[in-house]
Amino acid sequence: MRIPPLKDIIIAILFLVIAVALVLTAIWAYREYMTSAPYVDTERYPVRGIDVSSHNGTVDFKKVKKDGYEFVFIKATEGGDFKDSRFRENYIGAGKAGILRGAYHFFRFDKDGVDQAVNFLQAIGHRKLELGLVIDVEEEGNPDNIPTEDVKEKLQRMLEFLNMMGHRVTLYTNVQGYEKYFLNTFAGHPLWICSFSRTPVDVDWSFWQYDHHGKVSGIKGDADLNAFSGSREDWDKILNQVQ
Repeated sequence: MRIPPLKDIIIAILFLVIAVALVLTAIWAYREYMTSAPYVDTERYPVRGIDVSSHNGTVDFKKVKKDGYEFVFIKATEGGDFKDSRFRENYIGAGKAGILRGAYHFFRFDKDGVDQAVNFLQAIGHRKLELGLVIDVEEEGNPDNIPTEDVKEKLQRMLEFLNMMGHRVTLYTNVQGYEKYFLNTFAGHPLWICSFSRTPVDVDWSFWQYDHHGKVSGIKGDADLNAFSGSREDWDKILNQVQ
């Protein structure tokens, strides 16, 4: 067996190192620029919040509140049986810090809608949620072989069950998900939209998730940042309603 000359081995290693460096640079550039947060005018959108799950680890909500964040959406469940291990801890911590709370469920395209609603309600129990319930509908993390109409039908079943139990539900998605699953359907439900554009979507929305890589006191690593659509006066009306 012929061993390549040392010069050829060194060149091959250099090419490999360069290739790895280019890949890492591309990943960094995508995170920093392709998904970079837009400028969000604090005068137009004065009320800011976050959303958390067990992936964020232990959250110091007192520091979050001091950092200026006034609401949080907390992951409670996913699919037909998964429950977030830190939901109770996050719920209690946010409440003690005086942060308004909502709870969200990650919607699975391959699970029955009613089963998902039951799982969500079991996790919520009788807890007070000032911002109510949210269903998170997005393709990432879901099977890609489920027909769109099947997804809509399951989502409709979940919504009907939650509505029947007295809950008004907010729907979360990104721009692509809105166009595919919500456009001309599910009218009347408040919208929480994820978008890295200055104008999220040309429809009424209640909350805007504008950054996946925010830095918030009390949270280690990246945090999702959100803005409320209305003015300070609009927010104060919500506070008065839930107190």
